[in-house]
Amino acid sequence: MNNWAVMPNGVEREIEALFDALADPTRRRVVQVLSDGPRRAGELSRLADSSASAMSRHLRVLLQAGLVADERPAEDARVRVFRLRAEPIAHLQGWLDQIQAHWDEQLHAFKRHVEGGPHR
Repeated sequence: MNNWAVMPNGVEREIEALFDALADPTRRRVVQVLSDGPRRAGELSRLADSSASAMSRHLRVLLQAGLVADERPAEDARVRVFRLRAEPIAHLQGWLDQIQAHWDEQLHAFKRHVEGGPHR
């Protein structure tokens, strides 16, 4: 196994949870909407063209994956406002950057090979 692919177990589980959560198009839409700012569940349902009960299930998955957080405004504790969390997205980006760096090196080595340059 290559070193670039080794991740601590916690990070590996987090990445798996992120991919599982983002596998659904409605949840990807929710993430896109939340990237513009926090929203209430009802707004998310409307913008994602989803029923309230379906949105509740989608939000539960996103919460469990750590992609979103919810808050209750002090003026009305019955309302939940959802926001996107930056940390999981940064971890996912770091993982993708690792893969990109690996393939950049592989392509660079192939180019050196094809052009007859020195090999490492």
